[in-house]
Amino acid sequence: MPETICLAFTGASGMPYGVRLLECLLAAGCRVQLLYSQVAQIVARQELGLELPARASEARAALQQRYPDLPGTLEVYGREEWFAPVASGSNPPDAMVVCPCSMGTLAAIAQGLASKLIERAADVVLKEGRPLILVPRETPLSAIHLENMLRLSRAGAVILPPNPGFYHHPQRVEDLIDFVVARILDQLRVPHALMQRWGDLEGSA
Repeated sequence: MPETICLAFTGASGMPYGVRLLECLLAAGCRVQLLYSQVAQIVARQELGLELPARASEARAALQQRYPDLPGTLEVYGREEWFAPVASGSNPPDAMVVCPCSMGTLAAIAQGLASKLIERAADVVLKEGRPLILVPRETPLSAIHLENMLRLSRAGAVILPPNPGFYHHPQRVEDLIDFVVARILDQLRVPHALMQRWGDLEGSA
C-alpha cells in the first residue's frame, strides 16, 4: 500500500470525486501531498461550495478543519512551489492521482511539459516508474483526447474515467461517487470498504 500519495485537483468537472478521494486517503492514514490549479478553485466553489484559498498554508488549515479527526497527514503546495518534494525525482511520492483531470492538464503531461508543478509532479512520477492515475471526465472525447490518453497509457499511466457501475444498486449520488473513488483506491492498493465487490453482492451468481 502506498504511503505517500500526490493528489492533484485540476479544472475539470468532477470535484466531488477528488474531495472524496482526499477524505478516504486521509482516513486510510496516507500522507497526502495536495496540489490544485487556479481553475480547480473555481470548480470546487461551483460544484461543492468549497473554498480553496490561493495560499497553500490557508488551504491546508481549512482542509484540516474540515477533516479534524482523520489519521493521515496533509501537505498542500502552491502552484509555483518548486521546492516541494514532488518537483524532484530524488523525493517522489509513491503514487500520484490527478482527479479530476482536465484535458489541458492531460495534454501537457502527455507532451512532457512541466511548466506548472502539477505537470512536473506527473512527469517525475512517470520517469521514476511510480503509478500515475488520471481521472478525466470530459465527454465526448476527440481524437486528440484519445491520442493523448493512448500516449500516456503506453508510458505507464492509468486512464480511469469516472464511469460508475450500477450493479451495486446505488441509492444516492454519493454511492456513484464512492464507486469511482473505490476504483481509484483499488489502483493505489489502499484498503477501503466503500462498497461491496462483484461476487460479494447478495443474490449475485
